[in-house]
Amino acid sequence: MVRPRVLLADDHQILVEGLRSLLEPEFDLLETVEDGRELVERALALMPDVVVADVSMPLLNGIEAARQILPKAPKIRVVFLTMHADVAYANEAFRAGASGYILKRSAAGELVAAIREALNGGVYVTPSVASAMMNDTFGRKGLNQSGPGVRLTSRQREVLQLVAEGRTIKEIAAILKLSPKTVEFHKYRVMEQLSIRSTAELTQYAVKHGIVSPA
Repeated sequence: MVRPRVLLADDHQILVEGLRSLLEPEFDLLETVEDGRELVERALALMPDVVVADVSMPLLNGIEAARQILPKAPKIRVVFLTMHADVAYANEAFRAGASGYILKRSAAGELVAAIREALNGGVYVTPSVASAMMNDTFGRKGLNQSGPGVRLTSRQREVLQLVAEGRTIKEIAAILKLSPKTVEFHKYRVMEQLSIRSTAELTQYAVKHGIVSPA
């Protein structure tokens, strides 16, 4: 019997080892990756049945990674495993095409069930988050209303995350394969659109909206 193929993305090694022992009895764990850009690359190369990804990852967060993966590989199911219990993050994850949203503290009891549900074409949400979502009109209070989803392009959100991670313009240009002048332009447009005056404010904004994790 062919077992479902899973790609795991998380930058916390201790957690990854725990998840490995949880998943391997039932699934074929293809690889583990540590950042969102590697996740996009490996997901499109390996075409797993399911991606299990953290929301907060370096270089590219999990939600942005899903936005890049799913248009090219719509059969892949994405299940987010995260510490973020705020309904805004869940709403944003499902806008990106997620099939599951699980809190890390619930992984032992829920992750396998969530993957099974995703493989069957369903959606699984940690009960406490699902309850909060029921009390919120879907999408009204999500990140897109006050965050980068509505006002910023995908490229601008990429630049925002990398700037907030403390990377230089030259480093960002190399990562995104753009010229430094183009990166500077995107950074300027982000700051202009969000009415932000400094890189420090930009970083605070990215942390507040879950684009990067607090240091």
